[in-house]
Amino acid sequence: MATKPSSNSASEYSEGSIRVLKGLEPVKQRPGMYTRTDNPLHILQEVLDNAADEALAGFGKKIKVTLHADGSVSVEDDGRGIPFGMHPEEGAPVVELVFTRLHAGGKFDKGSGGAYSFSGGLHGVGVSVTNALSRRLEVTTHREGKVARLVFSGGDVIEPLVARALQAGERKQGTTVQVWPDASYFESAALPMNELTHLLRSKAVLMPGVTVTLVNEKTRDTQTWQYKGGLRDYLAQTLSADPVIPLIEGEGYADRHNESFSEGEGAAWCLAFTEEGHPVRESYVNLIPTTAGGTHESGLRDGLFQAVKSFIEFHSLLPKGVKLMPEDVFARASYVLSAKVLDPQFQGQIKERLNSRDAVRLVSSFVRPSLELWLNEHVAMGRKLAELAIKAAQTRQRAGQRVEKRKGSGVAVLPGKLTDCESRDLTHNEVFLVEGDSAGGSAKMGRDKENQAILPLRGKVLNTWEVERDRLFANTEVHDISVAIGVDPHGPNDTPDLSGLRYGKICILSDADVDGSHIQVLLLTLFFRHFPKLVDAGHVCVARPPLFRVDIPARGKKPAAKVYALDTAELESILDKCAKDGVPREKCQISRFKGLGEMNAEQLWETTLNPDTRRLLPVRVGGAYDFGSTEDLMTKLMGKGEAAARRELMEVHGDDVEVDI
Repeated sequence: MATKPSSNSASEYSEGSIRVLKGLEPVKQRPGMYTRTDNPLHILQEVLDNAADEALAGFGKKIKVTLHADGSVSVEDDGRGIPFGMHPEEGAPVVELVFTRLHAGGKFDKGSGGAYSFSGGLHGVGVSVTNALSRRLEVTTHREGKVARLVFSGGDVIEPLVARALQAGERKQGTTVQVWPDASYFESAALPMNELTHLLRSKAVLMPGVTVTLVNEKTRDTQTWQYKGGLRDYLAQTLSADPVIPLIEGEGYADRHNESFSEGEGAAWCLAFTEEGHPVRESYVNLIPTTAGGTHESGLRDGLFQAVKSFIEFHSLLPKGVKLMPEDVFARASYVLSAKVLDPQFQGQIKERLNSRDAVRLVSSFVRPSLELWLNEHVAMGRKLAELAIKAAQTRQRAGQRVEKRKGSGVAVLPGKLTDCESRDLTHNEVFLVEGDSAGGSAKMGRDKENQAILPLRGKVLNTWEVERDRLFANTEVHDISVAIGVDPHGPNDTPDLSGLRYGKICILSDADVDGSHIQVLLLTLFFRHFPKLVDAGHVCVARPPLFRVDIPARGKKPAAKVYALDTAELESILDKCAKDGVPREKCQISRFKGLGEMNAEQLWETTLNPDTRRLLPVRVGGAYDFGSTEDLMTKLMGKGEAAARRELMEVHGDDVEVDI
């Protein structure tokens, strides 16, 4: 007889099941939605960006960052100071609202009526996230003849606002914010010093006349940056190779008569072109570094391409049969781009990519005429730049022709879904054959664009063990793999042409579950049967993504940590080690990845793509099996008429393996 579920059943879903998170609770529960959680740099950057916004608005000339001996960090500016009077509607001090309320700030109203015309702050979220993820935060604000101080812990006020009159010798205006990040929210409590110094240096570059200082109390070092030469000096110092033509610098901003854009919108840029070395590419929007680029970079790319293309056409420099593409002009370009956009739309709270559609047209409309003028004033240098672009186009077209010659398929280009890498160095290039478009998207975002290519595969690949070689290309996935890697199918006794191989490592990347293992076996079957020389030469590898993530709470002096486990055995080993370190197993939070698509780009890079931290298993034919015996075994496993032999194999060896289902 069935029993009626109790009212306390875990599966019950009613009005009371809905929970509304208040105040800063959403940030504490899901910090990854609001900031980077690998280290606290981004929450400190939010404070720094506020100080930079004051300087951008013309109210500050100095920014000082201090790394204190107790692990805290303070950011001091000489701007207007955050107001600390009572808010007319909320009935609380304004400075308290700024640090405790999501979507409270002074940067929503753009234009002449607002406190800030251009700013990196947009959502009124930044420093409230900093506050939520800090065990202590102190704010001191100087303005209008008074100084006020307020102290928080975990986002809550622990020392209410106290204001007093300024004393003789005290500075008259500005804000100081001192932050003690809460290590439990971050994978590492240590600040990446290279990133921090690069960030501070770039702020000084982008704000000529503003002095940026970094003081380290532990090492007693002080670094100061002030640039009068702006973007040109910065790019010249950063390049790893000599440019083939002098650096090209320019800027353009809309005036009040501009019909398309608001007054002050536009960009400043500096371009360099080198024949070797790694290109330097940095972009900013309202002083915010956009590490993932965005529409303003697309505008620079478009303006550069149109200007160079126009110059080449005017001087009739393009050889017959060569078609110029934007990537040809951009291939050897280094640049620093600083855009000013009135109401920028970023992708996510950490603002690493600009999504504003109008920014393409905005930047391009200023870059193109400026570059066209420069090229026509410096014709000899323009010809050198044209030669560089034409050479890149010819190299690209030759590579495409080689692919067409190798394949009798009538396809003259690489597969459309292949996201190729920039490098042509076979020894460093890698292609990842990724299960599914979702994981493929994360892999594209997380990869190293220089030498890692991504080819997403849809569904399960054909079992090719009994497929004749001349019928292989009837299957789209198999055809795309062969065209992408640049080698024709062959047998174990053939001598295939490997000169067209495009990647030194061909990495099979599938989920860490049973379906993923099946896809892995099907791909290994394809390579063993139809590309054996690639296996022999050590070009085929299997990537091993983790199945579990373990969140270990802080213990003693050890901060909280995130550790990844390949399988159940490794998970048990990690939990045993935690228990020995005094952290009970039940306090470790275990998450299981259902698939690669669940990982964000950073996790996929850290666990599976980064050569320093990934686990990549080379595929070899050897050990107890030679080629012949391996072939017999594969026939039993993959042959369609081998059901009886397969059943016998499983009965004999079934207990030799652990299967995670």
